[in-house]
This record gives sequence, C-alpha cells and structure tokens, in this order.
Amino acid sequence: MLDAPSTPAETALAAAPQAEAAATIPAPEAVAPRRKRIPHLGHVGIIGFLLAAGLLCTGIGILTAIYFHLFGVASINAAQHSMSFAIGTMVIWYGCAFVPAIFIFRMLWGRSFLDGLQWNASTARRLWPRLMATGVACFLIAMAAQKLLHFPEKSLIAGLLSTRLAVWVMFAFSVTVAPLCEEILFRGFFLPAFSTASDWFGERYIGQLRRPLLAGDHPSWSMPAVILGSIFTSAIFAAFHAGQIGGALGPIVLIFAVSLVLCAVRLVTRSLAASTLTHATYNFTLFAMMGVATHGFQNLPK
Repeated sequence: MLDAPSTPAETALAAAPQAEAAATIPAPEAVAPRRKRIPHLGHVGIIGFLLAAGLLCTGIGILTAIYFHLFGVASINAAQHSMSFAIGTMVIWYGCAFVPAIFIFRMLWGRSFLDGLQWNASTARRLWPRLMATGVACFLIAMAAQKLLHFPEKSLIAGLLSTRLAVWVMFAFSVTVAPLCEEILFRGFFLPAFSTASDWFGERYIGQLRRPLLAGDHPSWSMPAVILGSIFTSAIFAAFHAGQIGGALGPIVLIFAVSLVLCAVRLVTRSLAASTLTHATYNFTLFAMMGVATHGFQNLPK
C-alpha cells in the first residue's frame, strides 16, 4: 500500500531535528596559511647564482674590452691597474646580478624587492643624524685602530688610486653604488637568512618556539640567532674585501668589526636603508678626510 504524500507541515517537522543537529556541529574555521620567513637560505642560493652569472658576464666583458683595446688597455695585467676597468666591472657585475633579482624576488615574494628586504626608508629619514654620526664614529675608531693593528703600506685598492680623477671616481662609487649593493647582499640577504636558519634549527632540534612575524610579515629572531647571523655575515663581508687590502689581518679585523656595527644598525632599526646610510657615511668620511689631508688630492697627478 502506498503512503499518502506528506503535507508541507509534516515535511518541515521531519526536517527540524536534522537542522538542529547540523546547527550543533561547529563550522570548520578558515586557517590562514603560514607565511614563510624571507629571505631564507634558498633565496641566498638564488642571489648567489645570479652573482655567479653576473661574474661570468663580467669576465666576458673584460676579455672583449681587452681584445678591442678599450680604454687603452690591451692586457689583463693592465686591466688590473685601471680604475675604469675596476669600476666598470663592478657596475656590470652588480647590474647583471641585481637587476634580474628585482623581478625574480618580486614574483617569489609577492611584494617589491626592497620591501621584502625591509628597506624602510622612512626610518632612515627619521634617524639620519644618529645614523650618520654612527658612520663617522666607526671611521674615528678605525683611525685609532691603525695604531694597534698592522696595516699594509700598499694594497690593490691603493694602487688604483694613482691619479686625482681615479680618486674622485672611486669616491663617487664608494658612497653610492658600493654601499647600496653591499648592504642589499650582506645585511639584506645574508644577515636575515642566517638568523632565520639559526632559529629554524632551534625550533626543529631543541624545541624552541617559533617566533611570530612582525608587521608586514617580516621575521623576528632570538638573540642567539642574530648574534650568529651577524658573525657569519661579517666573516663573509671581511673575506669579500680581503683581496682589496692584500689579505692583511689588521684591515680584515677592522672590516669585520665595522660589519658588526652595520648588522646592529640593521637589526635595531629594522631598516636596510638605515645600515646603507651608515655605510655610505663611513665611506664618505674616509675619502673626505683623505681629501682634506691632501688639499683635494693635490699629492696625485691629474
């Protein structure tokens, strides 16, 4: 025998218990994806690859210039003593590495290149008197340290500064391109990546709690992490400059110490622009004092 069709009222009464049961089951909460801390060691590997590729392009450019006797240089030995080649090769190297990096990391990070490195220009503008004073103080300490540490009388960089024009060209390069690119590489990539790697090791193997991200999804680090990160970064920074100063121990120790100060500025201010301004001020003070002592580098030929 067929059942009579249910009336609308009966259907509603039958569905009511099911609706009530469904209402008691909590809806699953949306879980926000965990943001990755950037930059990390993988990103250091990418920038390292770009630097290697840029170095290869630079080498090809040098050989091409020598082949065609550009700037009057016809041998590798002559190129090593040419300021035009020294500055030109650094510009080509940095350009080949950092210009592609701007676009690559923008895609990887979903934000601008400088924002991902915590540039924070507003912080540098706000603190510029203190940052510049720090740069000058580093220079004064470096001058005092020359009496305690052995500094070579001749070095590769000193050999390039053989004319007034060469000094002025190096002066301009040292307060603009050099501090910007070096800070991006060392305090922008190496320091955060090493600090993050140190904290990651602690979280994975010694039960350290993961530290929350700061505003703008920038990472925060423990004190042991930033100490290790600063030491590793400064060691590489000093090794990077060792060839320019003939590998002398005194200048290497000094550069390591200056790098620690730049790391501290970057970490305390959370601004890569701040450490860049401090770095540029240090270099500016160095050349400015040389200029004052020699009355505008009058001790050198034109």
